[in-house]
Amino acid sequence: MYVAAGISVPLTLALAIPTGALLVRVFIVQHDCGHGAFFRGRRANAVLGNICGVLTLTPYANWRRQHARHHASWNNLDQRQSGLDIYSVCLTVSEYRALPGWQRRLYRVGRHPLVMHLLLPPLIFLLLYRVPFDTPPRWRRERWSVYLTNLALLCLFGGLAAIFGIGTVALVHLPVIAVGAVIGVWLFTLQHRYDGALWSRDPQWSHERASLEGSSHLRLPRILQWFTGNIGLHHIHHLAPRIPNYQLQACHDALPELRRQKPLDLWGGLKAMRLSLWDEGRNRMIGFRDMPDSRATATAG
Repeated sequence: MYVAAGISVPLTLALAIPTGALLVRVFIVQHDCGHGAFFRGRRANAVLGNICGVLTLTPYANWRRQHARHHASWNNLDQRQSGLDIYSVCLTVSEYRALPGWQRRLYRVGRHPLVMHLLLPPLIFLLLYRVPFDTPPRWRRERWSVYLTNLALLCLFGGLAAIFGIGTVALVHLPVIAVGAVIGVWLFTLQHRYDGALWSRDPQWSHERASLEGSSHLRLPRILQWFTGNIGLHHIHHLAPRIPNYQLQACHDALPELRRQKPLDLWGGLKAMRLSLWDEGRNRMIGFRDMPDSRATATAG
């Protein structure tokens, strides 16, 4: 891309698509390191995870602990951790209806596919990850990971800007970050919010059931599965997070019990972007238009 930047801007932007997809694969490696799964050794996982964190603009230690919270209570309606995490949690229909009118409108704007899947993802990696958001003061190591990652990024991009110029650096890296963030956030959202996903309350929630019925199996063409590091086999990942991404397909092929869930195809994954509420009455994810009185609710707001 740096070579192309001196030849053609359109060519440089076109190369951002496969490069951004490769950045998603880097993030999956970082993700495996966070679970202690990519290598057997803890130190090797930590070293590589931190290197990947600089490439993905993600403070590794802070992200790892936040992600561990997700693995403790995903799809549990009584254990939703943070209002800042709009991608792995959602409101129920009754909770949405109970909101004041302005909060309903804000919720709907934030979950609009163009906002949620195109506008916000790059801002999360560029801006939100630069501060220790939703990080308790007692998490000192995690907060320091934010500051040290910022320092590493300052040195990295400052050095690149000194060599190539800030305009060229922006032309190369900003589109890559945007492409990688959009793809990655879409994958993360789809992992637990899709047609057929199961959400439940504490008494009914169990690790095995939430893994096999509340985590998606996204079946992608082989090349896309490679770029996404097999993360589409997410039901297996939640069932056993220490399985590295490069063993998920073999695990799926070896155990018939893991093939009971109906997989999502690419089109089904794209359609799932509109699903933003859990309907406890019908036990399914729905979009705003699926609410029987959605127009009346919007008018009342």
